[in-house]
Amino acid sequence: MELRNLTVLGHEIRAAVRPGTEPGPPLLLCNGIGASLDLLQPFVDALDPRIGVVRFDVPGVGGSPNPRLPYNFALLTLGVGRMMTALGFDRYDVLGISWGGGLAQQIAFQQPRRCRRLVLVSTATGSLMVPAPPSVLRKMVTPQRYRDADYAVQVAAELYGGQMRDRPDDVRRLMHAHSRVGSRRGYLLQLLAGAGWSSLPALPLIRQPTLILAGADDPIIPLVNARIMARLLPDARLHVYDDGHLGLVTSADTLAPLVADFVRDDLGQD
Repeated sequence: MELRNLTVLGHEIRAAVRPGTEPGPPLLLCNGIGASLDLLQPFVDALDPRIGVVRFDVPGVGGSPNPRLPYNFALLTLGVGRMMTALGFDRYDVLGISWGGGLAQQIAFQQPRRCRRLVLVSTATGSLMVPAPPSVLRKMVTPQRYRDADYAVQVAAELYGGQMRDRPDDVRRLMHAHSRVGSRRGYLLQLLAGAGWSSLPALPLIRQPTLILAGADDPIIPLVNARIMARLLPDARLHVYDDGHLGLVTSADTLAPLVADFVRDDLGQD
C-alpha cells in the first residue's frame, strides 16, 4: 500500500493506493461519515489481490486537513475525479458505504463515463429515505463514538446491530486501534454536505451495473431502503447479509469475495 498526499481543488487529501496484481480498473472506496480510510483495512485485506484499491480521507477526516470552505456531494465528486486523474486512473469501480454510499451514487450519476460499476453498502438515498429511529439519529449527529472508545462500545449494539450486539467491544479495535480521528469541524461539514441531498429522483438515470449489500440487522439504515434502491436502479442486484451496519468489515471474509466477483464479472467485455 502506498500513502499519497495530493492537493485537489485547493484541498490537501490523504489517499492510499493498493496496486492490483492484474490489469483492470481499481476499486475506489468511499467511507462512512467520520471514518478514516484505515477503518476499511479488514475489507481491503480480504479483497482479491488482483483488484487495485484506492481509499481517501475526505477533507477534515483522518489524515486530510480541514477544508477552508464547506462542500457538497457534487463538488466532492469533482474533486474525486481530479484525484483519480492525478493517481493515473481514467476509469474505476466505486464502492460506497453509509455516507460514502451517497457520494458513490453522486459519482455514478455525475461521472457516467468514468465510473464503470457501483457497489452500495449499508446506504440509502439521502434525505428522502426511511430513517433510523430517533434514538439512533441522536447518537449519529456527533463524532463522540470516534473520539471516545468507551462510549463507542456503550452504543455499538444500538447503532450498528449485527455482530456488535454480541461483541460490542470489537468496535474498540475496529474504530480506535488504527483509525485516525478527524476534527469536529470536519464531521460537521460532512453532515452539511449531505443535508438536503437525495439520489431518489436520479436513481433511474444511473445505468451502471450495481451491487447493493445490506445488513439484515442495520439500525442506522433500515433494510427497506436497500429494497427501494434495488427497484429503482435499472441494473441492480441486492444481497442481504446476516450482519449489521459494519458488515463490510465485520463480515469482510464473506462480502469481499462477492464484491470481487461482481467487479471482475465480464471485465474484458466492459
